[in-house]
Amino acid sequence: MNLKNVFISFAILTCVTSQAWADSAVGVTHLIERGGRKIAFHVTRGTGETIVLDAGAGEDASYWNSVVPTIAEKTGATIITYDRAGSGGSEEAPGPWSAQDEALDLEAGLTSLQVNSGVVIVAHSLAGEVATYLVLRRPSWVHAAVLLDASIPEFYTDEEIDRQEKSLAPMVSALKHAPTSAQSRQGLAMASSFDAVSRAFHKIAWPSSVPAIVVVSEKTPFEAPEDARAWKAAAHVFVSKTQNRRFMLAVASSHDIAHDDSTVVVDAICAALAVPANQ
Repeated sequence: MNLKNVFISFAILTCVTSQAWADSAVGVTHLIERGGRKIAFHVTRGTGETIVLDAGAGEDASYWNSVVPTIAEKTGATIITYDRAGSGGSEEAPGPWSAQDEALDLEAGLTSLQVNSGVVIVAHSLAGEVATYLVLRRPSWVHAAVLLDASIPEFYTDEEIDRQEKSLAPMVSALKHAPTSAQSRQGLAMASSFDAVSRAFHKIAWPSSVPAIVVVSEKTPFEAPEDARAWKAAAHVFVSKTQNRRFMLAVASSHDIAHDDSTVVVDAICAALAVPANQ
């Protein structure tokens, strides 16, 4: 076992044996305004650090419902989930979709909730892009991140973007012909902006000052072997860039790690909470 794995194992043990959870305000919803829109943030109040859970594309805060009680019990932390624009209790955002704008929504919510330090952000799938832009803007707010089978800049090469665009084409066509709704409009905006958003995302980098635990599912989000290989390779490149990044494999899990193997999610969060403040 290498030193990184020793660190993670110790952090997991420490977290699991500390169960000081205060449930004084479980699941309280706050409607926070930005740009004339309301964004729904849901707070499970604890006594320790703050953990922000951000779900992938097409999901709202309810994605985390089955794992929030376990995370709260194991960590004692305050847990925040939220509905991105056009999902759950949040109003849709007009115009093209951008991860930068979504990051500003998240920033506005955390500002309103007076959460601006010591945050562990857990980003699943597309939310990796939102987390990256938030951390670029507010690195001092984030103690560490768990990138849960999350989008990272290293994955979005020109070749990979071209392949993904081809696979998205049928979905874009279906959305254009689907009955209109806030969700379908938001989905179409996201799919239509994929090329520009992905090429811009590839040019940025996660700040070296903010530690990250990178969790990759064994099955990955992709059926095509070349995409799956590229996804895993990008994660390893990302982790190799600084000493304060760790890699964890969700063995036998699909992209839906939170429901396939919630233990891995809890373990990664515990490891992130245990990262020394100076890393």
